Amino acid sequence: METDRGMSNEYRARLADELRAAERAAAAPYISYPPSPWWYMPVVGAWLAAFIAVFARWSEGSDVLVGAGLVVLIVLEIVFVRWMYTRHGAMPWPGMGTPPPEIGRLWRWYFIAALAVVAVVAAVWWQIGVAAASATAFVLVTAGLVWYEKAYAKASAAVKSRLS
Repeated sequence: METDRGMSNEYRARLADELRAAERAAAAPYISYPPSPWWYMPVVGAWLAAFIAVFARWSEGSDVLVGAGLVVLIVLEIVFVRWMYTRHGAMPWPGMGTPPPEIGRLWRWYFIAALAVVAVVAAVWWQIGVAAASATAFVLVTAGLVWYEKAYAKASAAVKSRLS
């Protein structure tokens, strides 16, 4: 049976199935994430807190040990990112590809929240000091990543449900 545009219902159904398969393939790098280990969020928070503390000492013109501390923290970050790549296989990055709408919305909120964290940490640093800014960064980043992990799992489940 043909429709008013000359395509059979069977053909339309096949096209719809192929479109869903293509969407599932495009979404795969965004929704095929294993959950992060329990230590991931506090380690990232601690890394950022340490980076703030070491960077503050460096900006004050401190000694060679501070430079070494920055190098160690940067090397740890490189090792961590490489570990993430091998763990996930394909890492989606903002600006690279088009995430499903559910993930794209979450990324927008993540970056808005990240800017808010930067603003709060900067205000605490300016008003109270480096130690308070480092502690604030640890708490906000750790809590923010806990929220993000849960929100990402929920968004990923929504994408899977929509494309199934």
